Amino acid sequence: MHRIAVVTPILPVPHDLTRGRYIHETARALSALADVRVFFQQARYPRFPGLSPRSFLRGEVGADYRLDGVDVDAYTYPALPGLSRASNGFMAARALLPRLRSFMPDIVLAYWVYPDGYAARRAARRLGVPCVVGARGSDIHVRSGFNARMTRRTLHGVDAMLTVSRAMRDKAIADFGADPGQVHAIVNGIDTSVFHPRDRGDMRDKLGIPPDARLVTYVGRYVETKGMRELLSAFRSLARNDPALRLALVGDGVMRDELAALVAAAGLDDRVTMTGGLDPVQVAEWMCASDVVTLPSWSEGYPNVVVEGIACGRPVVATAVGGTGEIIRDGNGIMVPPRDAEALERGLSEALARDWDGDAMALAAKRGWCDVAAETLAVCERVLARRNPLPARGMEVVT
Repeated sequence: MHRIAVVTPILPVPHDLTRGRYIHETARALSALADVRVFFQQARYPRFPGLSPRSFLRGEVGADYRLDGVDVDAYTYPALPGLSRASNGFMAARALLPRLRSFMPDIVLAYWVYPDGYAARRAARRLGVPCVVGARGSDIHVRSGFNARMTRRTLHGVDAMLTVSRAMRDKAIADFGADPGQVHAIVNGIDTSVFHPRDRGDMRDKLGIPPDARLVTYVGRYVETKGMRELLSAFRSLARNDPALRLALVGDGVMRDELAALVAAAGLDDRVTMTGGLDPVQVAEWMCASDVVTLPSWSEGYPNVVVEGIACGRPVVATAVGGTGEIIRDGNGIMVPPRDAEALERGLSEALARDWDGDAMALAAKRGWCDVAAETLAVCERVLARRNPLPARGMEVVT
């Protein structure tokens, strides 16, 4: 059985349960096929105002962090927002190396290109083992300046690359010079035991939603790049002429207070629900209680929320970014341009007015995490098969 070290900065944590669910599911399914340890590396920022990242809720987990079905080693490395961008890859590699040396993997699999994929590649080279890097979305689609240069440098030095959509594969090749023969598109799966159609009325009774409500549900982080302001603007316009319209914001994030203030200023407190972070079962319940699921992001890789909504038998209104066009078609949703509140308003209005065949769309969304794990393992095995066996595993080399 192969020993695989999975390196990532993105996993579900108590203060943000929706973050990194797809990596958790992949690692859990892969653990049934190989000896897997997940190295959860987190940037540790000074605890001073203004010296923390603006994209994620603050907070690191300690060494006692546990995750269902996965062997996890959680740790931190020191960082400063912006200021340490050039050193983050080196500092992360320094923290990772002794942990990899103790585990002695056959191969390292990193999710997130820079700094984490770079750190994984650097540490793997020291141990003489191959490294595969998986890109998830913004680590390819939203890169500029130094980050873009380091992304290109990372991808030029790995043994293979994984992407979550064909669109991302094309971008990695065109924009970052990735070797076409080494880039593999492995789209995400879903847990069909959780995300499947349920009776809408039953779910509304459970969640306290009026039976005659017209409910739009967003699932994801509360951050600007998820299109949160556009969504509130579109909802506000639609709500003026539709007293039955409701909005559920399922998730959490750094915009929580701002969103609450915007909702209050619009006089919509009784029509907008902000649930906080929920586990997958609860997320599925909100989706099944909905008329429409929406994801108005500015950028995406292969958005699982879209697939999960469809698997629950609900149409999805999402922006035409990343791999979204590989998921949505005429029978399961509507695509609109990003950063366009008026287009989002029209898309939501159309979706609410149409009749949808929920059972048919759900039947087409059956790809599971076992499929993802099997394809991921196959790439790792091909890398190992073509790799020169010298130096042997565990023999450190200097690069």
